[in-house]
Amino acid sequence: MEGQRNCQGEAALPVSTLSEPLLSGSDTKGADLATADDLEAAQLPSYGGTSFSRTCLNLTNAVSGIGVLSMPYAVAQGGWASLALFALVGALCYYTGTLIERCMRADPDAIRSYPDIGEFAFGSGCRRAIAFFMYVELYLVAISFLVLEGDNLHKLFPGAAVEFLGCRLQGKQLFIALAAAIVLPTTWLKNLGVLAYVSAVGLVASAALTASLVWAGVAETGFHRSSTTLLNPTGLPTSLGLYFVCFTGHAVFPTIYSSMRNNKHFSKVLLVSSVICSLNYGLTAVLGYMIYGDDVQSQVTLNLPSGKLYTKVAIVMTLVNPLAKYALLAAPITAAVEEKFKFKSSLPDGGSSGAARVAISTTVVVSTAVAACTVPFFGYLMSFIGSFLSVMATVIFPCLCFLKIYKAEGIRCAEIAAIIGILLVGVFVAVAGTYTSLQQIIAALFSSKIQNPK
Repeated sequence: MEGQRNCQGEAALPVSTLSEPLLSGSDTKGADLATADDLEAAQLPSYGGTSFSRTCLNLTNAVSGIGVLSMPYAVAQGGWASLALFALVGALCYYTGTLIERCMRADPDAIRSYPDIGEFAFGSGCRRAIAFFMYVELYLVAISFLVLEGDNLHKLFPGAAVEFLGCRLQGKQLFIALAAAIVLPTTWLKNLGVLAYVSAVGLVASAALTASLVWAGVAETGFHRSSTTLLNPTGLPTSLGLYFVCFTGHAVFPTIYSSMRNNKHFSKVLLVSSVICSLNYGLTAVLGYMIYGDDVQSQVTLNLPSGKLYTKVAIVMTLVNPLAKYALLAAPITAAVEEKFKFKSSLPDGGSSGAARVAISTTVVVSTAVAACTVPFFGYLMSFIGSFLSVMATVIFPCLCFLKIYKAEGIRCAEIAAIIGILLVGVFVAVAGTYTSLQQIIAALFSSKIQNPK
């Protein structure tokens, strides 16, 4: 256990080079456990050892995601005081990210991915548990992507309707179906390296959204909405769940760590990325809530006035990112089903797969589209993902694995106390946030059926 004695990182560790995309070939152990934003960064090649600046970009791109759209809504749910919880969540997720780094150092040769950490700590059972939570998170985030597309395209083109095979599709359902049709061919590809680069526009999209909110505040309503709340205790579980969504990305940390030219600087990279993402998220939250107050919707783009140039820019930039990332979400699910049932691709990597892969991918896309039409509540769904799934990946699994791996080496009492405290916070958010979000989803579904009995 020599690697464990070096857990403080005093000496440089061997660097592992990623020679091919995470999802290429048949090796899907790391890919099948990454979230949407995780996968895009994980597939960026390391160029023989990634530099500090490129790693900062990759990690920022992995953490930054569509959670930025719901930040003003998260503040509206918990009130201005909930921003203190946002800062706390950011700090906790940064710390648990450093725990993952230290777990990686326990055995750099054996631990190359997030599930490897679980297996190293607790055996194959923990690997399967991590896989379960990550697959469910992937599927639900895919649904949220289609909900986002449907809501925002409906905002751009209100009143659109189409007759197809005797069925009338209109509103959000029409655009959910359209978005699913657009992403469907991309899910048939085996090599998704190009899409990984395309999805990097997420950073630009986040910046464009923030700029659009500044523009909206200056040109329209101003930054002095009076209908704001200082503290709303009943909404805090929802706020916490949404805040955790913003910082989820831990599944890809081992891959990025292994790709670094000098991985002893990973904690510095993590700090830089966390600060950048926190500033972007926080600014969006403050601006959106100041402009729209308690009337802010689950996606702040839906509050922007129709027909304005800044509205169109914000929505278009917001829509491009999920369209590019959807295939990265579906790929590990498809690969897992292929592996489970021993399907073999009939064509080489980089092209379309065989009939089995196409059928599996199509089934995944269709099922997520149907679910998106059934549960079109973006904010509640994102809160559930953050409360139940993201908390497991960002808080509970890293803390438990670290304690198990290093208990024999001795951990300072103060750090043990801190980790136990973090675990208690994670359990509270997982229980309270999941209960609240499920309650909100069920209530919204019931209300929707009453208003639309047909």
